[in-house]
Amino acid sequence: MEIVSFGSDDIENSLANMDDSKLNDLAFGAIQLDKDGKILQYNAAEGDITGRDPKSTIGKNFFREVAPCTDSKEFRGRFNEGVTSGSLNTMFEYVFDYQMKPTKVKVHMKKSLSGDSYWVFVKRL
Repeated sequence: MEIVSFGSDDIENSLANMDDSKLNDLAFGAIQLDKDGKILQYNAAEGDITGRDPKSTIGKNFFREVAPCTDSKEFRGRFNEGVTSGSLNTMFEYVFDYQMKPTKVKVHMKKSLSGDSYWVFVKRL
């Protein structure tokens, strides 16, 4: 089993070739989005944090349909700035509270190594 550390500088290298089963083995949430926020991958740990079935989120817009609490300057604004600049790499604390008990998390967003996609990593605090 490959150990991937939340917040590591090269986390996108570790995830570049991970299949769904390995992504589901991560100890933290991992969501892969396209530039518009459409969910491409949503792992089991993120489902545990939010109480959502990962399979039901694929193809939906993360900011509008799955986690509207993130449709804010503090969250989506950072995502959009990173996508526009082509260098998404930011880490911050946030509270998820959409249809769930408010949960404080640490978020790490990074651009994928290949293709036009982006990772949002989430760890409970």
